[in-house]
Amino acid sequence: MPAIFVTPLSQVEATIKRYKPSHMMTLLSPGHMIETPEGIQPGRHLRLGMNDVPTAELAEDPPNEKHIEELIRFGRGWDAKAPMLIHCWAGISRSTAAAYIILCDRFGPFREKEIAKSLRARAPHASPNPLLVELADKALGRNGRMIMGADSIGRGTIVAEGEIVELPLSDEL
Repeated sequence: MPAIFVTPLSQVEATIKRYKPSHMMTLLSPGHMIETPEGIQPGRHLRLGMNDVPTAELAEDPPNEKHIEELIRFGRGWDAKAPMLIHCWAGISRSTAAAYIILCDRFGPFREKEIAKSLRARAPHASPNPLLVELADKALGRNGRMIMGADSIGRGTIVAEGEIVELPLSDEL
């Protein structure tokens, strides 16, 4: 079954070896960006340089509309024949937001809360970055439903680093 795997940076190599993803998305601060790891084709690795902040005025490189456009385009270009790996530094905020955005886009409108609940069930530590969610909600024309969905699950369990999380692409989230 096709799936999205969300991991912290420390688990990227192990996740590639174990699950053999065809696509990978990296969401790290520009100063900490990584090269494409072995096992991933460079054209299938989206690298988005952004700080993990809840509002734009808190950083030099906050998430922005261009990041969202690239993220959505990349997600739509993934054929889901093999898994996608999404990671950030800790696997808690930027990466869980990116997975939520791709799933909301893939499953269509009016499933945002269901997708958020599924994310919470599989990732108790998930705290999707609110600025990424807000920007994607606007880009996808969800009229606040993505924001409400993410807000409905609250902040995740406080951890230093998330675990590897599998989010299956099944109609039964």
